[in-house]
Formats: sequence, structure tokens, C-alpha cells
Amino acid sequence: MTHSAVHQPVDDHDGGRTAAGASRTGEDPRGDAPRREQLPWKGLAAIAAAGVPVGLLWWLLAPTGMNLLTRNPALDAGSNPETWLPRDLVLAGLTLLAGCLAGVLIAGNRPERLVTGTVLLAVAAGAAGALLAWGTGLAAGSWWGAAADASANPSIAFSLRAYAVLLIWPAATALAIFFATVFARPGHSTEPEQPLEREQPSGQAA
Repeated sequence: MTHSAVHQPVDDHDGGRTAAGASRTGEDPRGDAPRREQLPWKGLAAIAAAGVPVGLLWWLLAPTGMNLLTRNPALDAGSNPETWLPRDLVLAGLTLLAGCLAGVLIAGNRPERLVTGTVLLAVAAGAAGALLAWGTGLAAGSWWGAAADASANPSIAFSLRAYAVLLIWPAATALAIFFATVFARPGHSTEPEQPLEREQPSGQAA
């Protein structure tokens, strides 16, 4: 009487089961730490490039520019010192909004996976966007603004008096990422982990 070969179950503790489980949970097969997101280069470039439309909006909305926000004729000329503070505040508000949106864009749906390098690059992109917005506004004022004699005070021309305004964009980006990380749900996973079924040994034939 001969016996058929008995096929023993393969219990690969460190191979297929670990890799299969990791593929479902989104974890690194070599460890328990979740995979880090790759650097969002397109998003970072979009943040920096957003300085151009922000600068144009500054010129269109602010006093001594197109003054579309107030439409007050008394605030059209930079020779009026009362226009200098509102002009800076318009840029401050625009950069604050842009920084918050940039932080939300970078954080996305999984802010807990952000690496330190991504956060630093997002802040640097915000700083670049603020500088680009400043330069774009100044260029728009020199190209399309009315000629003004700024020999008495440089602020008579369309310009920025408080340079600290340029720090609002990167600061708002960092704060938006921070709050998104703090209020993110811990342990959130897009696909729940499912237990693996243990293979049953095949029966013996007489």
C-alpha cells in the first residue's frame, strides 16, 4: 500500500504574510512605521508661483493702486499718508489667505505622514511666493500706475513700508500644517487591516 505525499502548509512568518499584510495596511514591510509621502514638488512650485496673482491682486485692490477695494478717490494718491497703512494691510491679508491655503494643500488628507523636509520646503515656497508677490506688485505699480514724484518719500510710489508683512505667508503655511497635523485623526487608514486565513493542511489518501 502506498501513501500519497502529504503536503505540509507553508507558514512563512517573515515573507509572504508580512508583505501581504503590509500591502493592505500601507506599512513598510521591513518595519511597523508607515510609509512617508514623497515630496509634492508640483504643489511646492504652485505655492511659489502663486505669488504672481497675489501681487497683481495687491495692485488691483490696494490704495494708490487701482484701489478697487475702497474706491475712495481720497486714497488714490500715494501723497496721502493715510493710504500707506491700508496698502500694507491689503498685502498682509492676501498673504495670510495664501499661506493658509498653501498649508492645507501640502497637508492634504494625511498630514501625519509629512516629513520634516516637506514642511521646511513648504515654508520656503511660501517665502518665495511672498517675495514674488511683492515684486509683482511693485512692477505693476511702475508699469501701469500714474507717475508720482517720490523724492520726498519713497512710500508715495506704490510700495511696501512694513517688510514684516513678507513673513506672514510662510508663517501662515507653517501654522496651517501644524494645526492640520494636530487635529488629524490618529491611526487613520484608508483600508482596514483584514486578518489572514491560515491554510488548512490537505488530507491523507489511503
